[in-house]
Amino acid sequence: MGVLVLVALVALTALVFLMSSSTGGFLSGKLTIRSYFENSAGLKVGAPVNLEGVTIGNVKSIRIVPERKLTPVEVIMRVSRKYLPALHTDSKTSLETIGVLGDTVVDINSKFATGPEIQDGAELQTTESPNLSDVIKSSQGTIEQLNTILAKVDNLVDALNTGKGSIGKLINDPELYNRANNTLNEIQGLVDQISNGKGSIGKLIADDTLYNRANNTVGKLEKMANELDQGQGTIGKLLKDDTLYKNLRESTQNLNALLTDINAGKGSIGILAKDPRFADKLNDTVTKLDSILNRVDNGEGTIGQLMRNRSLYDHADQLMQNSNDLITAIRQNPKKYLTIRLKIF
Repeated sequence: MGVLVLVALVALTALVFLMSSSTGGFLSGKLTIRSYFENSAGLKVGAPVNLEGVTIGNVKSIRIVPERKLTPVEVIMRVSRKYLPALHTDSKTSLETIGVLGDTVVDINSKFATGPEIQDGAELQTTESPNLSDVIKSSQGTIEQLNTILAKVDNLVDALNTGKGSIGKLINDPELYNRANNTLNEIQGLVDQISNGKGSIGKLIADDTLYNRANNTVGKLEKMANELDQGQGTIGKLLKDDTLYKNLRESTQNLNALLTDINAGKGSIGILAKDPRFADKLNDTVTKLDSILNRVDNGEGTIGQLMRNRSLYDHADQLMQNSNDLITAIRQNPKKYLTIRLKIF
C-alpha cells in the first residue's frame, strides 16, 4: 500500500513538472500583467497566455471595471519571468480562439515592440478598437446634450427670423437698413466736403496754409533754441553764463552770514531780535500809545476835543471861513484895509 502511494506521489510530481514546463517551469518566478478588453469573448480563468504562439503563463482573474466605458473587462495574467526580455511596454495583447470552436486564449504580440521591459503589475495595451455601436453608446449623453443645444439654437433662429428681440429687429426691420444707409450717405458727403477743402477740417486737410504756419513756427522755435544754446539774449545768458549762479551763490552766502549775525545778536536787527530790554521798551511804547489813543477816543485833551467836540470843529471851520472872506475882501479893495496914516508931532 505504501509503495502505491509513493508511486502516485512521484507520478503526480512528474505531472506537475510536465504541466508547469509549458509556463516556464515550476521553479521559475512569475510576473503579473494586466490588459483591458472590450469583451471577454468567452475567456476563462486559467486560460493560456501565449507569446507568439508559445504558452508563457495563465489567466489569473477576470473582472468588470465600470469606470472604463469602452474597455471594461480587466484580465489579470501571470507569466514566467524567463520570457521577460521578450515583453515590452509597447507589446500588444489580443484575444484569440484556438480552432473554430476552441477555447479563447490571450496572445501577446511583441514583433514590433521596441520599448523597455515591463515591470510587475504593468498594463499592456490591446490591439482591439471599440466598434461603432460602443462608441455611440458611450457618447449617448453627449449626443443628447448636443440635441438640446441644437433645439435651443433652432428656437433662437426662429425668434430671429420672426423679428423678436433686439437682434431679430436688427435683422428683419428695414428701417435700420435705411437709417444705416442714410448715415453712410451723410458720412460720404462729409468726406467729400472735407476732400474738397470745405469747412474747418477740410481747410486743415486741403489748405497748406496751416502747414506753412506750423513750419514757420517750428523754424522760429528752432532758431530760438539755437540762440539760447549759444547764450544769446537774457534767457540765453541765464542758461549759459555762470555769473548769475555765482551772484546767487554769493547772495545766499551773505544772507546766511547776515542771519548768523542776527541770531548772534549783532547789529541793530540782531539787537532787535535778541535784546529783551528792547522788547520791553517796545511793549511799553505800544502800551503808552494805546493809552493815548484811548484818551483821544474818549475826547480828552486838545486832540481828543478836536476828535470828539463838534462845536470846536464848527468854530474852527467858521474861523477859517471868516479868514477866507477877509482875504478875499482885501484882494478886492486893498486901499480900504491897507491905508497908512502919518502924524507929525
